[in-house]
Amino acid sequence: MKTLLKNPPEFKLGSVWIAGAGPGDPGLLSLLALYGIQSADVIVYDALVSEDILNFADTSVILEFAGKRGGRPSPKQRDITDRLVELAKQDKRVLRLKGGDPFMFGRGTEECMRLVSEQIPYRIIPGISSGVGGLAYAGIPMTTRGTNSAVTFVTGHNASGVVPDDIDWKALSDGSPALIFFMGMSHIDRIVEKLKASGRPSSEPVAVIYKATMRDQKVVITTLDNCSKDIVSAGLRPPALIVIGEIVNFRNKLDWF
Repeated sequence: MKTLLKNPPEFKLGSVWIAGAGPGDPGLLSLLALYGIQSADVIVYDALVSEDILNFADTSVILEFAGKRGGRPSPKQRDITDRLVELAKQDKRVLRLKGGDPFMFGRGTEECMRLVSEQIPYRIIPGISSGVGGLAYAGIPMTTRGTNSAVTFVTGHNASGVVPDDIDWKALSDGSPALIFFMGMSHIDRIVEKLKASGRPSSEPVAVIYKATMRDQKVVITTLDNCSKDIVSAGLRPPALIVIGEIVNFRNKLDWF
């Protein structure tokens, strides 16, 4: 197999590489993630990993779907982790391919901890998070001089599928001019309610980015007060990013994609 890497690390039999596939555009894969895809015996992949990315794998590679979708029947995390262990103990080169970055609101940590407990060799390959790549493809800079010197990533739901109750909404609202919510679509009304109650203005700009970096990416520009109804009107559905703050206004001039 030809690789773009001059001295790639050895993908050993009986090991697991946990790799981020990025936000969707195959061009945003890291070289090491691509090497892992082309070297693996088995790829255990998430729902957010596109077919275009999987097409980089050799036809002999076994592809196992392990995607989760809120509100739909999905593999349980324990079953996925058990499978990684099982495959590694069969002396397979196992690539666990996850959308975005493995440690950004994902379950990569749990998978690694299990591999550690089983003494299975592993490697972490970071990926471009949708919270970074998605904003860039929407023409929204995360930080700019004059608007914000801080940005906060927030999960829209916890492991139980509800808005996290351990968020200090007042501190979040006061402390970060730019907020980026992952997995918040299903709870947008509650999120808006919490932010407005904490002092964020109803007129604050909001961008909702659906299928970030993909050819059919769609971006809706709205306000905190109107985002719920505008999401419905646009027919958007999860997964999507929700960006809140003055940085959204830059899309007017930076919408390049």
